[in-house]
Amino acid sequence: MHLGNDRVIAAYELDGVVVDPGPATCLDALLEGLGGEPRALLLTHVHLDHAGATGVLVRRFPRLRVYVHDVGAPHLIEPGRLLASARRLYGPDMDRLWGEVAPVPADNVVALGGGEVVEGFEVAYTPGHAGHHVAYLRTDTGDAYVGDVAGVRITPGELTVMPTPPPDIDLDAWRRSLDVVRAWGPSGLCLTHFGRVAAVDEQLDRAAEALRTAGERSRGGDREAFLRALDAELARKADRAAAERFRQAAPPEQLWLGLDRYWRKRAETAPLRSP
Repeated sequence: MHLGNDRVIAAYELDGVVVDPGPATCLDALLEGLGGEPRALLLTHVHLDHAGATGVLVRRFPRLRVYVHDVGAPHLIEPGRLLASARRLYGPDMDRLWGEVAPVPADNVVALGGGEVVEGFEVAYTPGHAGHHVAYLRTDTGDAYVGDVAGVRITPGELTVMPTPPPDIDLDAWRRSLDVVRAWGPSGLCLTHFGRVAAVDEQLDRAAEALRTAGERSRGGDREAFLRALDAELARKADRAAAERFRQAAPPEQLWLGLDRYWRKRAETAPLRSP
């Protein structure tokens, strides 16, 4: 129930372990769903729609363990740079969207690199959407909790849009991360945006195709053409309610900004060719 809309941001709870608690603006809905004290948070990454409520939750439950990639850990403990970057992106909507972002005591944070098993979950490093993104495989059920790796899909529809906000989109790394998730052979994919998908290979195929399409649409540097194409796709393949939720979970202008930054960085680092 983000800003009054369902199917925008999901948090998953399993035996007192919460995967991606979401922002503080969803805290009441989260606490109502939990019904008790959680013992651990598994963060796929520290973006505010996934992890913004972490510090507020630790303040409420001081024994809470917080698992996060080691590159993301400092931004939980000292969130100033994260908040400054987010405020540049969201401007005056920042507080309305995400609410309070509180620091997390260092003693509560467990840094990950990928390859660990924690709280009954295997951890894999899955960059592309963010350089510090990880995914989690529940060892008993086989479900994979994949954050943003497998895209945004407003269930029950099948349209998939890849969330590509700045600053560190990497399309090549993202394709490899889709392969990492596929190699797990999970029984289901649990998307933050939004819900569990049982048809794993089909969803990963949709995500790979959506990533390819987004890269092609943005490569020429034509912002207006990119936004028109995305709007047309939403009009064709999503009803009005789903389109609204897509735009809330993955604002089109931000998708463009992240992809444009990616291609400009690629151009700047391309090797020079001799005449």
